[in-house]
Amino acid sequence: MSSEVTVPALGESVSEATIGEWLKQPGEDVAADEPIASLETDKVSIEVLSPVSGVLSEQLAAVGDTVSVGAVIASIGEGQGAKGKSASKAKGAAPTQPSESQGEAPTLSPAVRRAVLEHGVDPSTIQGTGKDGRLTKEDVLAAAARTSESGQPTPAPAASTAPGIPASAPTPAGERREERVKMTRMRQTIARRLKSAQEDAALLTTFNDVDMTAVIEAREKYKDLFAKKHGIRLGFMSFFAKAACLALKDVPSANAYIEGEEIVYHDYVDISVAVSAPNGLVVPVVRDCDSKGFAQIELDIAEYGKRAKDGSLTMEDMKGGTFTISNGGVFGSLMSTPIINPPQSAVLGLHRIDDRPVVVDGEIVIRPMMYIALSYDHRLIDGREAVTALKIIKDAIEDPTRILINL
Repeated sequence: MSSEVTVPALGESVSEATIGEWLKQPGEDVAADEPIASLETDKVSIEVLSPVSGVLSEQLAAVGDTVSVGAVIASIGEGQGAKGKSASKAKGAAPTQPSESQGEAPTLSPAVRRAVLEHGVDPSTIQGTGKDGRLTKEDVLAAAARTSESGQPTPAPAASTAPGIPASAPTPAGERREERVKMTRMRQTIARRLKSAQEDAALLTTFNDVDMTAVIEAREKYKDLFAKKHGIRLGFMSFFAKAACLALKDVPSANAYIEGEEIVYHDYVDISVAVSAPNGLVVPVVRDCDSKGFAQIELDIAEYGKRAKDGSLTMEDMKGGTFTISNGGVFGSLMSTPIINPPQSAVLGLHRIDDRPVVVDGEIVIRPMMYIALSYDHRLIDGREAVTALKIIKDAIEDPTRILINL
């Protein structure tokens, strides 16, 4: 008797998803609650779990297919698959755990396969950081970077050393190739929302620069005590989140949005924090930042970052948000004009820290400086208000005591 595998509930107002990849193939053993497929929605990837233990009998949808909530996408039969039977015969004679070195092919997503082929790394030599130890695109890029730094390039893996990757004929020198890859559902949504933001809002960006000396000194002075007490590293994001709360309280239009002919104001601050995920940028929401301390904000951000990497963010995690902070500095960005996250009306862009000469009390000194940017919807936020909000953030970072005394 077989059991049906159906598309689970995907969240409020989400009725369909796209098959991103199959994690199990027909004939393979599956355990109850083991992921067998990955679904892509507009915002997150969701794993489909097997309801029972058995063998994957049939896949009823292909990668790229759109499926609705409740639709049957696979069936699980009773018994053991080929791998399970082989393992049973070997048990007793050589009771060892199967591993990739013993011929177990790693499960690679299409994005990881492309990255492996592009950078010529052997996936069997890389430690995966994704869920259940699976490789992520970031793992492959990090391995490629380490290889580049060592000056000893790893040859592109052959089919015999890189299971799961199809062998391809060598490309003649000088040949120009093109590849067409269908956009993921998430990437389509990102593209649509960003274009919509440009078309619907009157976008404008104001800039300032921030002397990071005080924050760097505070982190250096208290980092060990902070980590010991709270179990989390004291980062820059909590400082900027609390500084943003000050600005948004004084300039409420930056924490509001337009709906029809009305302006909706919030008396709370829910900050969407842009984090990188294997399938694109996601913006989980750190709620009630105005009433949370530094430690809880850092813990929330760290948890979201971990879950974004292993693909376990939910729709609820990204629902809402009244303001966004995007940190391009972690990728080396010097300056940018971030795009607002609709229906929000403002976004703060952070950038890399560089030692630069500045004038302090009539003298030229070297200070760690960061450019910050505030993009805003000029339909709702006047230029004076935007500049004021960014100046409040700058002052709070340069003198963190202002955050403590709510000034």
